[in-house]
Amino acid sequence: MKAFEKARLCLDIIQERKAIDPILMEVGRLTSFTDYFLVASGASSRQVQAISQHMARRMREQGFKPFGIEGEQEGHWVLMDYGDVVVHIFYQPVREFYDLEGLWTEAPRVEPDEQKNKKT
Repeated sequence: MKAFEKARLCLDIIQERKAIDPILMEVGRLTSFTDYFLVASGASSRQVQAISQHMARRMREQGFKPFGIEGEQEGHWVLMDYGDVVVHIFYQPVREFYDLEGLWTEAPRVEPDEQKNKKT
């Protein structure tokens, strides 16, 4: 699976648990350690934990194991490293404080596929 397809898979999975404002950024031209950042948040630390646990389970079902997961115990900022895709799941106030989107303003955003989001 190509990096873009894996990133889109992560975006689809994170939306299954109603993650708040997911943003997929293409950072491969700006950094050497990954191709995509997926940033999203939850309304509580418990939701952040639920999103990250769901992400880990669904990615495992697709044959992907993370290189590492950090912060799941606290549920304020969970980082999931899938090599060419790094997922950041924040508790909303923590996301606003760290403002990763602001730090990576030069990274192109990948727009969500409208057809996939319109499920009946």
